[in-house]
Amino acid sequence: MKKKINAQFIAVSAFAVVVTALMSMLLFYNIFKNQVFDDIKAYAHVIQPLNQELWEQEKNLQRLKEDGLRITLIAPDGTVEYDSSADKGQMENHGRRPEIIDALKTGEGMDVRRSDTSSLHTLYYAQRLEEGAVLRVGKDSENIFRIFFHMLELVLVLSVLIVLMCAALSRVLVRRLLLPIEKLASHLEDAALENIYEEIAPFIQTIQQQHEDILNHARMRQEFTANVSHELKTPLTAIAGYAELIDSGMADDKDARRFAGEIRASSDRLLFLINDIIKLSELDDADQEFEVEQIDLYQMAQGCLDMLDLQAANQHISLELKGRSSLLTANRRLMDELLYNLCSNAIQYNNPGGSVTLTVEPAPDGTVLSVADTGIGIPKEHQERIFERFYRVDKSRSKQSGGTGLGLAIVKHIVAQHHAELSIESEMGKGTKIIICFPRKIT
Repeated sequence: MKKKINAQFIAVSAFAVVVTALMSMLLFYNIFKNQVFDDIKAYAHVIQPLNQELWEQEKNLQRLKEDGLRITLIAPDGTVEYDSSADKGQMENHGRRPEIIDALKTGEGMDVRRSDTSSLHTLYYAQRLEEGAVLRVGKDSENIFRIFFHMLELVLVLSVLIVLMCAALSRVLVRRLLLPIEKLASHLEDAALENIYEEIAPFIQTIQQQHEDILNHARMRQEFTANVSHELKTPLTAIAGYAELIDSGMADDKDARRFAGEIRASSDRLLFLINDIIKLSELDDADQEFEVEQIDLYQMAQGCLDMLDLQAANQHISLELKGRSSLLTANRRLMDELLYNLCSNAIQYNNPGGSVTLTVEPAPDGTVLSVADTGIGIPKEHQERIFERFYRVDKSRSKQSGGTGLGLAIVKHIVAQHHAELSIESEMGKGTKIIICFPRKIT
């Protein structure tokens, strides 16, 4: 990037130098030409009153030659009557020369061209005299290309020096320009960087946010992998241990049946865990599209409570459904999963003799679902984290109940998929209430 910016700076500098040099040379030539015209016009005014005999004096001719001046007298018909630098008899008619035509018409004329007589680039000034003849004064000058050639060496040297100076300045400026970005690359985690340009501050903030998101995502994936490995290791170790005891013949029939039951329980736990991981993977897929339909959340809630009735009875938990029929557009399978995880979680973490109340109420802009229990409650410091994967407030109780630690994480993803809002109310020893507000339609 530095090389590219430096090259562009140098190219712009070189272009600017070349253009400036050319414009300066053209300007110089213009000034030079105007100055010469002013000079020869003054010479013409001085020469006009003098007699022709004075022009022809040897000493005056020598001075004219030394000054590069040429005097020509042209008759009204264009015939050359006198020329200080050439034989008038050998000169062609000058009636069609631009400066002569202008002088005869307007009183004076000027022109710059290559002289056929002197073979030099000559500037001419012609003035009409009272008797009708035209007095012309010319001054030989180097061709404009020769002027450029003489100036070219100096211009090239200056141009090279200026470009080198610009290149050095460009390196310094580019280094200073990119310093904050380079500093950002090596200190991306810094919340506030010094000397950041105001124009790129939003860009840097976006990069920092994306970097933070990537780090968080990577950390979550690492934690998830470690947690999955740990969760899988426990039932697999139990299965391997019990199977080894049975295979070695160390267990009698009674123990073998008990070990088989433990193996089955661990296998069920593995299946539950694998199923939950698959569900989370599906929900994590941003490109995954879920079919939606109009459903009655109240009826689905009733079906969920009927399915969990036996589990609740075994733990002496009473189930109650409140509210009324409420329609919303959602994915039926994910709604079943959400209701089951919320209600099952409320039963598992409840106190014996407690209750779980499921409420479905229509709202002006959608449907409100709440699941309240009379369980152990969740401490304030844990409430923001209970929806993380494998996060358990009471780890011993969760293991005893067979929970995978992924139920509420699945709930959070389903809520996000349906663009709903989730909140939690909990107090230690009094219970927990989870509230979800669904929009009527998913856009």
